[in-house]
Amino acid sequence: MRTTKGKPAEVTLDEVQSKEQAPATSIWKAIADFQQEVPIIHKDTQGYGYTYADLSKILQVITPYLKKHNLGFIQPLEGHGQLRTVIFHTISNEMIESVIDIPQGVQLKGMNEYQVYGSSVSYFRRYALSSMLGIVSDKDTDASGSQTSPSKEGLSNERYDKAVEAIKAGQYTKEELINKYQLTATQKIKLNEL
Repeated sequence: MRTTKGKPAEVTLDEVQSKEQAPATSIWKAIADFQQEVPIIHKDTQGYGYTYADLSKILQVITPYLKKHNLGFIQPLEGHGQLRTVIFHTISNEMIESVIDIPQGVQLKGMNEYQVYGSSVSYFRRYALSSMLGIVSDKDTDASGSQTSPSKEGLSNERYDKAVEAIKAGQYTKEELINKYQLTATQKIKLNEL
């Protein structure tokens, strides 16, 4: 990212390393000062088996510090499911920005597609803003969970017997059966005996 007066552009690592010292009124100094003062934001909203700091809580905590350091932000939705986060400095008119694609086609239990999209927008607004401003929340456990695979359909004994017949006839394989269905311990033992 590059900070410019009014226009965002890309910045290279060489450009960042070559800067001797940022002016006293630069966006970088303002963000650094903001980070020194903003407190840890406690996760107090309950999710399904986890807690998080919701967007309104984050905004409640950071708004006075943004104002003190002459910082602001906008987060417009753009194009086909993109969220742009722009942090700007009201004195120098410098800005930094980030764009993230909001995943499409996600399904959440008990929500229609509009509710899922709204939830996704709130989620990515929270994380994009926190990332760009270096906001810390307590007990960062977002990446500590293990990945799960979608649950497989179980097989009744009758359907299992028909699948075994198809395997014996060469119409189906053991691997296909194991990959597609959740087998009981007994069914797995019988399948291994084939």
